[in-house]
Formats: sequence, C-alpha cells, structure tokens
Amino acid sequence: MLFCTISGEDAQEGDQVPNLRLNDSLSINYSESSPIYREQTKKMYNETSFNNIESQNSIANSVEAMDKMVSVRPIESTVFPPPPPSYFLGYTLPPGHPCNSFTLPPPPADKKRTGPRPCPVCYLPVEEVIALMPKVPSFSPVLKNLTYITEPVLNREAEFGGSDFGGYPPLAQRNNSYDIRESMSVHCGFVKGKPGRGTGYDLDEEDILDMEQCHGIVVVSAIFGAFDDINQPSNISEYSRKTVCFVMFVDEETEAYLKANSGLDRTKKIGIWRIVVIHNPPYSDARRTGKIPKLLAHRLFPNARFSLWIDGKLELVVDPYQILERHLWRKNATFAISRHYKRFDVLVEAEANKAAKKYDNASIDFQIEFYKNEGLTPYSEAKLPITSDVPEGCVIIREHVPISNLFVCLWFNEVDRFTSRDQISFSTVRDKLWAKTNWTVNMFLDCERRNFVVQKYHRDHILPNPPPVPVDLEPPPLSLAVEAPPPPALVSDLPKKFPLETTGERVVRVPTRKVSPRRGSRRSASRRHRKTISSDRDTDSS
Repeated sequence: MLFCTISGEDAQEGDQVPNLRLNDSLSINYSESSPIYREQTKKMYNETSFNNIESQNSIANSVEAMDKMVSVRPIESTVFPPPPPSYFLGYTLPPGHPCNSFTLPPPPADKKRTGPRPCPVCYLPVEEVIALMPKVPSFSPVLKNLTYITEPVLNREAEFGGSDFGGYPPLAQRNNSYDIRESMSVHCGFVKGKPGRGTGYDLDEEDILDMEQCHGIVVVSAIFGAFDDINQPSNISEYSRKTVCFVMFVDEETEAYLKANSGLDRTKKIGIWRIVVIHNPPYSDARRTGKIPKLLAHRLFPNARFSLWIDGKLELVVDPYQILERHLWRKNATFAISRHYKRFDVLVEAEANKAAKKYDNASIDFQIEFYKNEGLTPYSEAKLPITSDVPEGCVIIREHVPISNLFVCLWFNEVDRFTSRDQISFSTVRDKLWAKTNWTVNMFLDCERRNFVVQKYHRDHILPNPPPVPVDLEPPPLSLAVEAPPPPALVSDLPKKFPLETTGERVVRVPTRKVSPRRGSRRSASRRHRKTISSDRDTDSS
C-alpha cells in the first residue's frame, strides 16, 4: 500500500498529521517542483480568501523562483516526478485511528425516552482537519462545464409550472437536462440575468461584492417574515471565524425586526453572522423564497468552494471544518444530507405532507402521479446501497463542483415547477443523475445531524402575538383528477434510540439543557416530561 503525507501550513511543529492512505492504488507525489502543482498552487493562493496579501505575495514569489530554477536546468537532465492528481481522490484514516473503531452505542434501556435524539460522532481536531482540506476540487463525473440559461425576455413555453424567477422551460427541455453531457446549459434560477441584479431576490451591490470575496467555505442561512430569532453558532474555532463566511439572508420585514430588537446597524453584523437583506422576493410564499439560498448557494457565492446550509431555526454547535471533513472529505463525497429520522419512502412522505397540511393536497397528488408515470416506485432494498429516498432537508453540505451544482439546479427546477416540498422531488432528481453518471449523495444518519445542529423554537411558538405563518397553498399545476396513492406501511431502518453519554476526547456530544425538578405531584412531573420530549421532535416547515 502506498502512502502520502498531507500537512498544512497551519500545523504546529510536533503536531504532524499522520500518514493517510489514498483510496486509489496510485503513486502520488506532491513535489512542489511539479509544473501541475505550481499551476494549482498559483490558482489556489490567488483565489482563496484564507491568506492575507503578504502571504499571497510570499507564495507567488516562491513559485516564480521555483519556475526560474526549473527553467535553467538542461532539458535532457530534467526529470519531473509524477504529477499530483488534478482532482481530490479522498483518503482513509490510518490504522489504529480512534475514529476507525468508533461505533454507535446500543439503544438505551429506558423505553420512556422516545423521539429522535443526537448520537455521538467521531470528529477530527480542527487543526488536523485544516491540514486535510483538499487543495484541488473533487472529481465531477461526465459533466465538466456547466453554464446557466438567461432569458431577458421570458419564453413561457412550459406546459405547467415555472416562474418569472426560474423560467418556464417546457417538459422536453426538462427531460433533456437529465441527459448528462460534458458541457451543459440549464435553468438554475436568476433567469433574467446576473444573480441579485434585477432578477428577483435582489441584493445591494455592496453585499454582492462582499459575497464574491467568499472563496473557501460559506455557512448560509435565512430568515424571512421575522419567523425565527437569529441563533449564534457555538464551538467555532478562531480559524473558522477568520476564514469562513457566515451569511444570513433576511427580507425587509426581518431587517426591520432586527433593527428594533437585535441591534442591527450599519455594520450589517449580528454576532458572527453577516446580514444580507434581499429585495423584491420572487415568490409571495416565504418558504419557496427560502429555497433560493438553500439550493442555489453556488450562484450566490460564485467563488466559494464549499457551502453548509442550515435552516434559520437551527443553532450550529460544531465547527464547519469538522462537519465538512466528517461528511464530505472522509467519505470522498461532494454532497451530503441526512436521512429523514422516520420516513424513507417518498409515497409515505407525500401522505405525511398532506396529513400535516404542508401544501395543497391536489398539487402533491399531481406531482406524485407525474413521478409515478416516470417510474417512481415505493422504496425497497433493491435500491441499496441507497438507504433512503427522503432527506431531512434542513441541512445541506456540499462542494461546488459541476455535478453537485447540476443536481441542485435540477432539484430547484422541480421545486419551481411543482410543489415547494423539496423532500418529494429529491430522490427523483438524485436517481436520474445516478443512472447516468453513477454519482450519488452521502445520506448520513439523522442522529448525526442532530449532533452538530440544535433545533430551536420558531417565534410563533414563543411569542404571544406571533407573525403570520406563511402557508403553502397554491392550485394544482393542472386540473387533473388524481387518486391519492395508498399510504404504505411505515417502516424504519434506522437505530431507534441512542444515548448521549459517551467518552473519548474526539467524540463530540451535543450539550443538552437540564430541567431542574420542581416540587409537585408525580402527575404534573410526568406532563412536564412529555412536553420536554416533544420539543425534540422536528417540526419541518422548510
């Protein structure tokens, strides 16, 4: 087995990262005399926002000196080592590493503790993760060049669905977008022009320029309709505070609330969050508008390499670098999302949405019937290694490479054409890309998601006079009489419960609030217990 040692310039002496095995049995030499390495180094340090001007100049001078040293050598005596990979190939942790032997603890014996909860996760220390951050992008199968369609004059050719923001592509064009080729041009929102400039979801020019300076990792969230309070991330390293962009999108109503109640001023900062106000929202439904920053971060942050989306109701409690390493880099994945804690079948998810009145039932029925005509079937073990067709969509972790960008573009187009319930369209888009490219999504356990985000209450749960709740009520795309699919039996393939207690320095445990016992009858204490348990359940409003 061949090894390569990866180290970062921020690693301290004596804290050298252990050797890592590459997943490919390929001889890799990261020699700095390699011409490909020099070009990648120039590009990396010219683009990244992680280095100040002085260090950029230092690197540039070093690379130029290296060029001169190589150029004066006689051609016949110059022997270059094998070039480094042009794509990130992934890695495995060395034998004996604590995370290799880490396993989930058994379910708790107390059957009264019901409901979804976090489970322990083995993260690497931030310093080690920084050294492991990929220097080159991951491989994008088949697709290498992706551009986006603009229509200054909208072509309203769609048989149904669409919008002035996302366009009105006909079904033939939709189907063609799933024929994956090396170069493609697809609809991906902002159809009227450059994102944020008269397209709907408009932004101030100052904000656009600041967002273009995000070159590494960006953490994105949004609050519209003053629906949530801003949750400040915790356990964030000093390195992340200096190098990661934390951007919170708000509408004008939320901006006014923050100015009156949270001290928002001309600095446009609240805690770690940079507040960006959107104007001219393209949809009357705040939830549908929220799909824009959720799915189209690569369009809003064109220079960012990685993005982490978290719903406005969530508090981030683990460092972004550790999350990316655990769910992307260590898995050699470019897109990660957690499974739904209870449901894994789209047909069951659709019925749950109807029962909870998440959207107009006729529109959900139409969308499901359309997908069934395309081949949608109930989930079964035949889809393994895919373990679920239903995500818990409040967190998305991804690398901005062509294939993952195409995935979210096509996913957004389904949301724009059909209902805004993105859990319903997720597996259809994923499976169509999987069939053509063998690319798929890392769907990790929901309890692992709950380890790095903590759900808070919406303001309508804690205020005596809450803001109006946005309602997804739209007529069905076509007036078709469609019978609702029979609800399949609910089955769970996930471990039911996990204790929070664990040991080990590398295992992060989400802190929980302790409820002080009060004097009173046993019956009232039981009621309080039931209320506490119910607060851990997801109230999916995304």
